[in-house]
Amino acid sequence: MWRRGGYAKSFQHRLGRFHRLSPPATDKKRIWLQAVSVGEILAIGPLIKALQADSNVEIVLTTTTSTGYAEARKHYKNLVYSIGVFPLDFWIFSRLAWTRIQPDAIILTESELWPEHLHRARKNGVPTFLINARISDTSFRRYQKVPRLAKRLLGKLDHVFAASDLDQTRLLTLGANKHTTVSTGSIKFDVSISPQLDEAAHSTLCKELGFSSAPDQPQPFILLGSSTWPGEEAALLRIQQSVIATGVDCRLLLVPRHAERGPELARRLKEQPLSWQQRSQGQAPQESISIQLADTTGELTRLTQVADLAFIGKSLPPNMGGQTPIEAAGLGIPILMGPNMTNFKDVAKSLVRSGAARVAADESSLEALVLELVKDERARAAMSQSGRDWHAKSKGSSARIAESILKALQ
Repeated sequence: MWRRGGYAKSFQHRLGRFHRLSPPATDKKRIWLQAVSVGEILAIGPLIKALQADSNVEIVLTTTTSTGYAEARKHYKNLVYSIGVFPLDFWIFSRLAWTRIQPDAIILTESELWPEHLHRARKNGVPTFLINARISDTSFRRYQKVPRLAKRLLGKLDHVFAASDLDQTRLLTLGANKHTTVSTGSIKFDVSISPQLDEAAHSTLCKELGFSSAPDQPQPFILLGSSTWPGEEAALLRIQQSVIATGVDCRLLLVPRHAERGPELARRLKEQPLSWQQRSQGQAPQESISIQLADTTGELTRLTQVADLAFIGKSLPPNMGGQTPIEAAGLGIPILMGPNMTNFKDVAKSLVRSGAARVAADESSLEALVLELVKDERARAAMSQSGRDWHAKSKGSSARIAESILKALQ
């Protein structure tokens, strides 16, 4: 909280001091929907719209991080009944928040299993839903070490909508209710990818980033580091140098997963010879540059669209888990990833099978793949189309989940 900042706003909510709401009208069901951070906040948009298509539903939306709270207010201020911050999961704070919100149902996202929150739901006879449920390799191993605790915790969930067949299998293995745990697919496929840039907007953004070329020169090749983690930026910088050494004008767009790493990465960029700019400083480069450090929040969708090739972060050893490749695939950007996409195992395997992505075992393998694809425009075009097709075929989860929730609340 100290490192990221922005937590002072509505801090009283974390202590359960949510602004007091009027009791739900007799003809309405109040749903308390909790989404942790920016990714989850953006993903739940189609679900919110599908739920609120029923005029008998009102949604109280909470989030955990300061950036998530800002995005929630930006996107849903006029769409949901109320927006706030999730309380600390301790009985005195949780009890106070429950008294003030008075939900008829609660929805948690992905891997959020807050014991006190779930206890309050059970005590008040309120149905619980876990949507887009995911169990990473690491979490699965940890839960297997405490099977009784895992079963007890999962037993507090009335309905579980798994993001994939693998997640469903793992949840059932850990003790989730076999009758109410279903695989619906990821809600992230349903998010409208916006803004989508036309040719003029694409050209404008390239100039804004400092990635334009002289009129008589070919367009530069743009390599994107998408939601990168420590160590991956250094690897991409070395790979960029290797590509340049082959005679290709390669530009590097670095978008770290956590914007607060900007100063750290700026210090590293000062130590290398290529020209660069730090986007958070607010000034567009006055001339063409080689590296853009986009240490900002909420811009990844727009920035991704200038890329010729994207590396998905948190996937190259020693990092574990991976960031979501779904949006890049939907935008038709050829994808490279490391071997450690454990948080998106089924998604990563599916992308590779479809031909939209390739996996690099380590930095050396990643460099070889980049050098290969830089020279092979036809292969990149095939990966691009495969990603778009894969994304289009995977939609519909939000509507299926909303239908099930509304039916359960009747």
